[in-house]
Amino acid sequence: MTIPEPAADDPSQRPAATAADRLRVLTLNIQVGMQTAHYGHYVTGAWRHVLPSRGVRDNLDRIAELASHFDLVALQEADAGSLRTAQLNQVEYLAAKAGLQHWQLAVNRNLRPFAQHCLGFLSRHPLLDIEHHALPGRVPGRGALAATLAQPGYDPLRVVVAHLALSRASRQVQLDYLAQLVPQKRELLLLGDLNCETNELLQHSPLRDIGLQPVSGAPTFPSWKPQRRLDHVLATPGLRVAHSHVVPTPLSDHLAVAVELHLPPA
Repeated sequence: MTIPEPAADDPSQRPAATAADRLRVLTLNIQVGMQTAHYGHYVTGAWRHVLPSRGVRDNLDRIAELASHFDLVALQEADAGSLRTAQLNQVEYLAAKAGLQHWQLAVNRNLRPFAQHCLGFLSRHPLLDIEHHALPGRVPGRGALAATLAQPGYDPLRVVVAHLALSRASRQVQLDYLAQLVPQKRELLLLGDLNCETNELLQHSPLRDIGLQPVSGAPTFPSWKPQRRLDHVLATPGLRVAHSHVVPTPLSDHLAVAVELHLPPA
């Protein structure tokens, strides 16, 4: 994988060691491991959503290389093992390739034998208290995966990865639901492909009421000519952001968002 020369504060390109109180986080919609270079690929490559295709394994390896620089990786549009992936559990595969020994997944839309749409976490630290939530909406199949990140010496951190609906009305209902998942007196990270711009998140009063604030930044979609910021990391006030950036390397139809956070000590 060729990565453009990083900025001086790009956490994805640093050596493995960082300040002990920092957590390096990445979120990426991996589009089942497929690369997309223009809108026409959605038509010409539609068959890859049903049948196995060459090149996906190589692209998963590139995603794993990027993921290996982080402590927590949130995945959207992965597959838990089906015909289109030749029965490969993509979350498990990426965890092994990236050297992140803790992983979890949740299937949002089970279309076996052809597809198992899922969310996933890869982590350097144990993941506890796993919960899968089917999100409300007009069309079923959207969900959220919640876990508690247990890093020794620091307060447990609740993390939620979600992939929200395309329609604004459904997203509002889903954001209302997610706001109710915030634990009392604990910090929270909400990550994922939220299918909306930062302004919509800032205008959502339940998120403001619980203190969740999106980390602003560059557009993430489409990856070949980014124009919209659809991929987000939101944090509660006790999690101070040290660095954030959009990773410029196209690995799917979305670009990844990288954030480095200061963790509050236990």
